[in-house]
Parts: sequence; C-alpha cells; structure tokens
Amino acid sequence: MIKVTAAEVNELRKATGAGMMDCKKALVEAEGDFDKAIDVLRKKGQKVAAKRADRDSSEGAAIAKINAGNTMGVAIVLGCETDFVGKNENFLALANEFAEIALNSESKEAFLNADFGGMTVAEKLIEQTGVIGEKLDIKSFEKVEAPFVGAYVHINKIAAVVGLSDCVDNAATLAKDLAMQVASMGATTLSYKDFDAAYVASETEARIAVIEKDNIELGRLGKTLKNIPKYISMAQLTPEVLAQAESNAKSQLKAEGKPEQIWDKILPGKMERFISDNTSLDKEQCLLDQDFIKDEKSTVAKYVASYGSVQVTAFKRVTLG
Repeated sequence: MIKVTAAEVNELRKATGAGMMDCKKALVEAEGDFDKAIDVLRKKGQKVAAKRADRDSSEGAAIAKINAGNTMGVAIVLGCETDFVGKNENFLALANEFAEIALNSESKEAFLNADFGGMTVAEKLIEQTGVIGEKLDIKSFEKVEAPFVGAYVHINKIAAVVGLSDCVDNAATLAKDLAMQVASMGATTLSYKDFDAAYVASETEARIAVIEKDNIELGRLGKTLKNIPKYISMAQLTPEVLAQAESNAKSQLKAEGKPEQIWDKILPGKMERFISDNTSLDKEQCLLDQDFIKDEKSTVAKYVASYGSVQVTAFKRVTLG
C-alpha cells in the first residue's frame, strides 16, 4: 500500500474540505496522485448526492452580498438538511464563497456553471454533499441592480436586497431600513397599483369567506364577531367609493349630534380609518403601503419620501424553508 504524508493529506483537506481520513483514503486509492484523489472524493460526493436526492434541504443559510460600488446585490440560500450543519462555521464560510460568485453571475444557471477552484459550483455542491453527508443545494438565487443597492440579513435565515433610483444622502441607511422591512414583513410587490383586478376580486371573496366561517364559530361561542370588510385594497377604493364613505361618515356625525362646524376636524380621521380597514391586502403584500416597522404611524412610502425624490426600483427576499 502506498504511503502518503500528513502534509499531502492536509493539502487535500484544505482543497476540498473533506475529513482527514477521507483525504488519506482518497490519496491511497489514487496512489498519491493529488488530482485523482480529488476525483475520488467527487465520485464519493456523487454517490452520496444520489442517495440523498429526495431529502428535504429545509435548513441552511440565507446570504446577501453587495458589490463595492453598491450598484448590484444578490441574495442566495444554500440549503442543507439539519440546523446543526446550517450553523457550522465551515458551512457558513462556503455559503459566503458561493454568494461572492453569485454576485458576478447573471442568472442561477450561470452561477451553477461558474468556476469554483477548478470545478463548477454545481460540482462543488456535489463534492461537499459527500464531505458533509447531507444534501446541499442552492434553493434561492435573487439579484438586484440599481443606482444604489442595500441589503439586510436576519440571523442567516432571511436575506433581502433593495434597489434605489438614486444614491441620495444616507442612501445606505434608507436601503438597509427598507431591506429590513422586506425581510420582516414579507412584501411581494411594490404597490397596490401592481395588482391584477382579477386577483384582488378573487382574494376579496376568499378573505370574506374565511371571516364569515370564523364568525359562525365566534357566534356559537357568544364572542364578538369579526368585521367583514367590503374591500381589501386601495385598488378598489374608487373616487365614488370614497365619496360614499365620506357621506356615510357625515351622516354618522349628524346622527351623533356633532356640530357641523367641527366635522372638518373629525372627517380626516374617519376617512383614514376607513381606508386602513379596507386595505388589508395592501398592508400585507405591498411594500410602499405597509406600516413602517420603525414608526407604525408612518407608511413605508412616507418614509421613502422623507429622503426626497428617490424611488424604490426593486426588491428581492429569500428565506429558508
């Protein structure tokens, strides 16, 4: 049997991340040939990957990277099978290396085919599957390009990147706050103006059905019933709808005996409440229409406006699971 030195084993371990014994066995099998030993380890990874192909890689790490000029950002999720591996320093280091490569890749496909130390990223994933013994894959790949891009990562579980239309004063703070908003509140689109009318109608019907079902049980238990909104998005609040809501509010004030000369002071609050009660979909899914997490008295749109004419051009969010 060929003898291998500790230095040779250590060199292979540094190159592949494999364990000392695996490296020694690979070098012996390859009769001391370094490149052949790497192939031996890759083949082991392929076998392990094939066996674990149907496993659920629901753990891992969400990583975001921004380029030096703050004009490009990427967010990826490197998936694995267990939380134990997902928190491992070597795994996190690997995820960060992948993210650096992803930053310079135009698409997920290009990223998987990009070079990683003489092999492709896809091949590195297979190799490390053999090293770690768990299925590894790139579960998410999202990229944003803009005049200014910022990011936020929440304990390697959620990552978000946000693009701005201009590099204004304190753009880094604005972009990070917005990325934190995206990570925390999970917006799916920028504004209610992006919604398709058919989607809003379908969602309204579905939400009303859920509330009506809940009210049957609440009524049976003698508890207060939930309010059933007629609308769920600003997209439905036409000038006619708002005019009718204002008319109803005036009728209510009159019935309550409120002097007409003070209605102008009360009506804005009532209309604001009406809009709030009837835009639940917007507050859940539309970034600009959400309450700002750092000041719930303000919306994200108002917060962005405080920085001048800058606009949010794009945002992406990736998460485990």
